[in-house]
Amino acid sequence: MGSRAASWSAGGEVCQEDAARGRRLANLRPLTHTRGVNIPALRWLDPPAGPALELLDQTRLPAQESVVRCADVPTLVDAIQRLVVRGAPLLGVAGAYGVALAALRGDDVPAAAAAIAGARPTAVNLAWGAGRALAAYERAAGRPGAGPGGLAALAEARAIAAEDAAASAAIAAHGLELVPPGARILTHCNTGALVSAGEGTAFAVVLAAHRAGRLARLWVDETRPLLQGARLTAYEAARAGIDHAVLADGAAASLMAAGQVDLVITGADRIAADGSVANKVGTYGLAVLARHHDVPFVVAAPVSTVDLSTPDGAAIPVEQRSPQEVTMMAGQLVAPAATAAYNPAFDVTPPSLITAIVTERGVLKPVTAGNLRDLGAGQEQICRSWAAADVER
Repeated sequence: MGSRAASWSAGGEVCQEDAARGRRLANLRPLTHTRGVNIPALRWLDPPAGPALELLDQTRLPAQESVVRCADVPTLVDAIQRLVVRGAPLLGVAGAYGVALAALRGDDVPAAAAAIAGARPTAVNLAWGAGRALAAYERAAGRPGAGPGGLAALAEARAIAAEDAAASAAIAAHGLELVPPGARILTHCNTGALVSAGEGTAFAVVLAAHRAGRLARLWVDETRPLLQGARLTAYEAARAGIDHAVLADGAAASLMAAGQVDLVITGADRIAADGSVANKVGTYGLAVLARHHDVPFVVAAPVSTVDLSTPDGAAIPVEQRSPQEVTMMAGQLVAPAATAAYNPAFDVTPPSLITAIVTERGVLKPVTAGNLRDLGAGQEQICRSWAAADVER
């Protein structure tokens, strides 16, 4: 793995140092978003308008850009569960801001953090972000002055957002190294600014390739059953001026067989200690197809998505969602009434099918448990210990 691997193993900062670095980054640059998106995916409101969170309602895109205002934790938890806000990195940011919201309101902060962390169990960043903000709150709670715990939690949330924006830019730079000239890239689900405080994960790599003149075509899986690809990735691609086309999920096989795909790149909601990756359902099938057709299969995710407390793919909790998401579309039944449905939100791809994992620290290849430890992800466990225990309970 060369010099890049050496730079990973030279890590060792603790999460407090990461937070301080994030605060410095927050002072250096504003958070970025996909070009042309009129409303940021997440915005914190200070008094007198707040404390509150404003979320771009992703369930209404692309037809309507509207905002959901969360002035308390139950409203935020509902928004998370309804996918108003989604995507691993942004869920981490939202989780941290939710804890700050509870603290500044004078709520039961540990209970609020637990409720947030359990809202979507597969996406580890949600519990991780809530856990970091809770730890900051508890460290500051004994200090004199008005509301030191709430202010500390809010500073931590802002630090996490700044870190994510910086991580997004670094992922894009590292991932660009894997994109050949004239690449036809296939992606699944949605991984752009709608899921990040920056330009995203896998979609940030696509954007970098587009700007560098290396992208010939972006293939967008529709991503059944909630069509995050057709609704959201196509929305972001169009606004970025990327040549793209949406395909039915089942068409990916024939597309690869025709030699029309040079690279598959997806995001991740949790990466286990052995390198197994949980991502939007349908990802595993793409990885199998990519292996059969000798197409590189790449995962892009920040280090905060790596969870060394989850030993392997079998230990990743997979969220099961409402059958109606499968049997209905746009509020209309598409299957006979009372039809049963199987609706896992995610599936798990084993490391043997993954060509590389791109993080803000570089390209991890091959994907092995040892290489993940060398990545230096262990420092994240300091911040995740409370949250992981709660979610897995």
